[in-house]
Amino acid sequence: MPWFELALLAVAVLSGATASLVGFGIGSLLTPLLATRLDMPTAVAVVALPHAVATALRCWRLRDAIDGAVLRRFGVLSALGGLLGALGYAGAGGRTLTLALGALLLLTAFATLVGLAARWHPHGPVVWGLGLLSGAFGGLAGNQGGLRAAALGTFALTPRAFVATATATGLLVDAARTPVYVWRAGASLLPLAGPIAIASIGVLVGTVLGERVLLGVSPERYRRVLAVAIGLLGAWLVWRALRG
Repeated sequence: MPWFELALLAVAVLSGATASLVGFGIGSLLTPLLATRLDMPTAVAVVALPHAVATALRCWRLRDAIDGAVLRRFGVLSALGGLLGALGYAGAGGRTLTLALGALLLLTAFATLVGLAARWHPHGPVVWGLGLLSGAFGGLAGNQGGLRAAALGTFALTPRAFVATATATGLLVDAARTPVYVWRAGASLLPLAGPIAIASIGVLVGTVLGERVLLGVSPERYRRVLAVAIGLLGAWLVWRALRG
């Protein structure tokens, strides 16, 4: 197997495990790797397929832990916002927008680490607005998972319920946006069946491995892990925006 395919498989396993642990990571890790060989719109379309497969598996395995109230009040509007954002997504989402998203994620990570996020519990229309705006902003910037996780972090959810609810929301987003990405990419996806299959196998393996780690993490430790993951994603987005 060529080096790129081996790297793709390894990153796919890592991204699947990361998503099982913190609720996002497949797109964040796989898209930059594929973008070294493909144009950004095609890379996004390629990642959308294994992302949907892994999200569906994770959602099924964690279905009993989904918080229905949060999913209805936050998740549905986040998915709608994500679709609207994906329709307006262009290339890397724009340097200014990517920089703003990265800075927002860094602030969220800091607030989570020092305990500020845990003290704020949104209610009523604020929840709806948070869901819609996080989805739309993330969709426009081309990275919905990190911002969705940051917004969900304001709810008092157990680690398993957090990942399950984030996953269910992500599945709604995938159902809406994947056909859009595939339609835009068109026939250019056919020669990429091999990389798509490799990435799909990798994220499925990673999904199962990551779920085992999730079961042994305490809520307090999980809060720190989530904050670090969000912060790393934010730092990478800021670096990408400044570099570009």
